[in-house]
Amino acid sequence: MPELPDIQIYLEALESHTLGQRLDRIVIQNLFVLRSVDPPPSALEGCVVTAVQRLGKRIVLGLENEFFVVIHLMIAGRLRWVGREGKFPGGKLAVARFEFPRGVLVFTEAGTKRRASLHLVRGLAGLEEFRRGGLEVLGASVEAFGERLRKENHTLKRSLTDPRLFSGIGNAYSDEILHRARLAPLTLSQRLSAEEIARLFAATRDVLTEWIERLRAQCAGGFPEKVTAFRPEMAVHGRYGLPCPLCASPVQRIVYADNETNYCARCQTGGKLLADRALSRLLKKDWPKSIDEVE
Repeated sequence: MPELPDIQIYLEALESHTLGQRLDRIVIQNLFVLRSVDPPPSALEGCVVTAVQRLGKRIVLGLENEFFVVIHLMIAGRLRWVGREGKFPGGKLAVARFEFPRGVLVFTEAGTKRRASLHLVRGLAGLEEFRRGGLEVLGASVEAFGERLRKENHTLKRSLTDPRLFSGIGNAYSDEILHRARLAPLTLSQRLSAEEIARLFAATRDVLTEWIERLRAQCAGGFPEKVTAFRPEMAVHGRYGLPCPLCASPVQRIVYADNETNYCARCQTGGKLLADRALSRLLKKDWPKSIDEVE
């Protein structure tokens, strides 16, 4: 799922391609993606894009007359810019497109699970319904961060990815943040010391900022083409079994539902292996307790 750094690069590209441009036409190619009824797509056609913004992991195009296009890419949704003479994605990949004088913004979703969504919204009050209340860490103080972190007593992994607590952070970058902070993903948020909170705050800001800059350089002023949660430059996310870049120990994982948490036992948990909900139950007493038993 695209997270804050990826969304930020999308915003910059959208500003370059659509800001000040007239939205000529909206074409819904898969009816399931449109989750709103009023206003109809025709009401927004002919309006000029006046703003591009982010609400959590949602992308918002603001138009004249207080109309808004709210896009949630979820896991497999992506945006592509196609010039007027370019070739549109074929098959069932494209779910909607937004036609402008200079080109077409194509909303795609891979796979068969239709999770990505499009809402057309009328008025600022309607837009507020999509605001989850998460703290924008890059504009916050360490005090505000700590207060939000201790608001509820959850694991650090869950707290960082809760959109009601923190804005724009998901499964991928939370792994990277916790590795940078050298904190275990299952540590309870209300048990952190002031020093650990400060360390987590600094790691959060550093990881998000560094990845925004890295993705911006990779994009080189163009429209993002390869948006993914799995990148070879990442320290632990998606790197199960590969060496940690700091200590060379194999990266570990905790699997749950459709997600997994990746971490380095030596750097983050004092060498302790955290129970995997699937494999540890199968192995029971044979489940290794420390990284030394694995290496």
